[in-house]
Amino acid sequence: QRMPQVQRAIELPAGHGELALGRRWRLGRQLRSQCYYQAIVLPNSLKSALVPLFAGIPRRTGWRGEMRYGLLNDMRLLDEQALPLMVQRFAALGAEPDEALPERLPAPRLVVDADQARRCRQAMGLAADRPLLALCPGAEFGGAKRWPAAHYAELAGHYLRRDWQVALLGSANDAEVTAAISTHCGGHPHCFDLAGRTR
Repeated sequence: QRMPQVQRAIELPAGHGELALGRRWRLGRQLRSQCYYQAIVLPNSLKSALVPLFAGIPRRTGWRGEMRYGLLNDMRLLDEQALPLMVQRFAALGAEPDEALPERLPAPRLVVDADQARRCRQAMGLAADRPLLALCPGAEFGGAKRWPAAHYAELAGHYLRRDWQVALLGSANDAEVTAAISTHCGGHPHCFDLAGRTR
C-alpha cells in the first residue's frame, strides 16, 4: 500500500522452516490464473521455489541454493565479492544475467499519509523537526545473523550526537536487543525503544 511499485502482496501462511506443501501447492494453483511470466525467488531455500513451480510461471529466477535444480530454470551463480550488499543481490536477480547494475540503485519511494505520520509521531513521542534514524536490530531466526547490540549503539550514538532521534524498532521478541542498545546509549532522551509498540 505504501509502495507504488508494488501492485499486490501475496502472503503464504506458513512459518519459518515449515514445508506446508499442501498450502504451497494450493497457492501456486491459485496464482496460475494470473499468468505471471517471471518469478524472482529471493530466499535460497528449496521451499521458496515451490510456489512459482506450482503456479506454472515460465521463468523462475534465483540464486543456486539447496538443490533447486528443476525448480528454478534461470539459476544464477552468486559472486559475493561482486555483490556484497543484499540489495545488490536482489536487484541482480531482476536484471538479465549479463546486465551490469547501475552504480547507484534507485531508492524505493514510499507513499506517506501525512496525518497518520503526525499521529504516529505524537503517539511515540517523536519530534517532527528533528531527523530520525530507524534501526531494526532484530534477527527473526536467531542472534547469529544479527549485528551485535554494541555496534548498533555505536551507530545510534553517532546520530544522537548530531541531534538526531533514533527509533529502535522490532517485535516484542526483539525487546532484549533494543533494550541493550538503549542502555548502551545511556538512556539518551532522543533514543526511543519502540520494540513491540508498532505494527
